[in-house]
Amino acid sequence: MSNIAGDLAYWDGDGHVIEDIDGIVKMLPKPFRDRISLTQLVPPLDHHHSAIVVDVPEGAFQPVGPQGWADFMVQGGFEQAILYPTWFLAVGKYVEEPIARAATRAYNDWLHEQYTGPFPQMNGAGLIPMMDVGYAVEEMHRCVEELGFKAIMLPSNLIKGTLGSKEFHPLYAAAEKLDCALSVHGGAHDNFGMNDFNTFAAYHAVGHTHGMVLALTSMLFNGVFDKFPNIKIGFLEGGLAWIFMILERCAGSYGAFKPYDPEGEYLQLADGESMRDYILRHIREGRIYLGIEGDEPDIGYAATIIGSEALFFSSDFPHEVNEETINAEIDELFALDSIGDQAKANIMRHNSERFYS
Repeated sequence: MSNIAGDLAYWDGDGHVIEDIDGIVKMLPKPFRDRISLTQLVPPLDHHHSAIVVDVPEGAFQPVGPQGWADFMVQGGFEQAILYPTWFLAVGKYVEEPIARAATRAYNDWLHEQYTGPFPQMNGAGLIPMMDVGYAVEEMHRCVEELGFKAIMLPSNLIKGTLGSKEFHPLYAAAEKLDCALSVHGGAHDNFGMNDFNTFAAYHAVGHTHGMVLALTSMLFNGVFDKFPNIKIGFLEGGLAWIFMILERCAGSYGAFKPYDPEGEYLQLADGESMRDYILRHIREGRIYLGIEGDEPDIGYAATIIGSEALFFSSDFPHEVNEETINAEIDELFALDSIGDQAKANIMRHNSERFYS
């Protein structure tokens, strides 16, 4: 194992807060604050999250709070962490615009007050109401310019539309202007064709990956990365294997069924460029990133195919992990012979720095 592990201060590109619902409710305007309940404040993730599971690592899914997060960072050697929600991973499932606007703003204020304001080693991924794009752009500006957040989360599961839809283009234009990273994150997986699955493990395994596949495919074929060349979009908690399917299936399908596009609204290949080359170009030019964990078996292969600059470490703390399992993941990554010291440093620090500016 290289001694780089002892020399490098890590960045955690995807950790989670366990929301204090009562604390967030206090941030709401009075008409909402007086009438709200848990089920009204946050849409349910899905019906599968009621499962009973066994053998979860000790301490996982505990509401560690801000000081618990700070202690975890010291213990794990993390210099910076980017924090995403837990219950609010269902932010794409709001159907009523007023509560979506109020709740996302309240969450952002709560995250800043409790975590990112008092603890400069922590930063936040802000939330926006996806069904109200005009307000979402305003809230994105507020998150970056007033609260100091470095990213905005895009849910992989939406009530309406896909992330490549024209209606979301103003979000991408604003993110470019603000130099704000956008992170597609799963968590709510219903209506992906798996509603009848009878175990949460199977549902979870396919759900995260399926959300990433749908989001990136929609963005690619609708030319999001052509229209917004300075955008940075991360795809989190889906692992690595799905990106190889994207490379294969999108290339084959585009080659066989290239859409008629007289107005140039879809993706635009360079002269002599294949669809596979097109995807790899956008990855290598820093528009597409993937959050990964340290125990994924295909890290070496992925670094060879798409480059180590596209991958950054995600702890997922305090979900189905604890300090011991995360340290084991980091040790496993540094023990890999299939990638060199620079690739390990990229994954554990430099790529998160680049992605989150």
